[in-house]
Amino acid sequence: MPTRQGSADGADHHDGLRMPGSARPIDSAKVAGRASAEAAVAAAAGPDGSLADPPDLTAAAFFDVDNTMMMGASLFHFARGLAARKFLTATDLAGFAWQQVKFRIGGRENTQDMQASREQALSFVAGRKVSELVELSEEIYDELMADRIWAGTRALAQMHLDAGQRVWLVTATPVELAQIIARRLGLTGALGTVAESSNGVYTGRLVGEMLHGRAKAHAVRALAASEGLDLRRCTAYSDSANDIPMLSAVGTAVAVNPDQRLREIARARGWEVRDFRTGRKAARIGLNSMLGASAIAGAIAAGLAYRRRDRS
Repeated sequence: MPTRQGSADGADHHDGLRMPGSARPIDSAKVAGRASAEAAVAAAAGPDGSLADPPDLTAAAFFDVDNTMMMGASLFHFARGLAARKFLTATDLAGFAWQQVKFRIGGRENTQDMQASREQALSFVAGRKVSELVELSEEIYDELMADRIWAGTRALAQMHLDAGQRVWLVTATPVELAQIIARRLGLTGALGTVAESSNGVYTGRLVGEMLHGRAKAHAVRALAASEGLDLRRCTAYSDSANDIPMLSAVGTAVAVNPDQRLREIARARGWEVRDFRTGRKAARIGLNSMLGASAIAGAIAAGLAYRRRDRS
């Protein structure tokens, strides 16, 4: 899967920095959006480097992943798979689990928490091969994600495919994992966070920033410009108010399993709301959240025991 090659000093990958010889500060959200669009097109392109022309050339659909296409956070499931393979420590997994518990109970992403946890997830791959992450992503999707796809959202995506439109995932999850999810679901491709690499090895830095908030909207616009899409004819789906920039960038916005703030905004703006969470399922998720603390404690205890055993 493609990743962006970075500059030697990494100066073009940090918000607020300026390119050499330029008086204008870099907008890292735009950098992230452009990089994600480039990676998405490259991964979905055929042997000639171009995308196959669908019947409808100017319309497309864009789907958020976490709690929109998939139950829970894809990066947390990914972290669980990595921990099982000893790529993460029990403490690392506990951190991811705590963010997931807060997300499930509160029903809303905390931008600072999400940024910190996802940067942690991307930084640990420094020095590892891109091909290794891709191989692991394939395995972990089958083990922990395939059964967590919302059937209702998948049906919405299929509706767009049946109409001859391209369908893209748009997520802060690493682009390699996002593209695997898209391919397994039979979608066109995915826009995700791009990690910098050099000679097929991760540097541990991001290209721009996480694909979140404004960066998602920039990625959608960049892809539309590249592929000749009319955003007024496009549709976007998300569960989170954090994705309002992306939802506002297209002609049709749909709130799927929305958090409270997005539900209120959707109602005010006349956006369609689709909620695939049944009362029974919501109760089960809530119960799992309450049990999360025990699971975290168990993971930490197991990790410490494993380390003590190794030392003895």
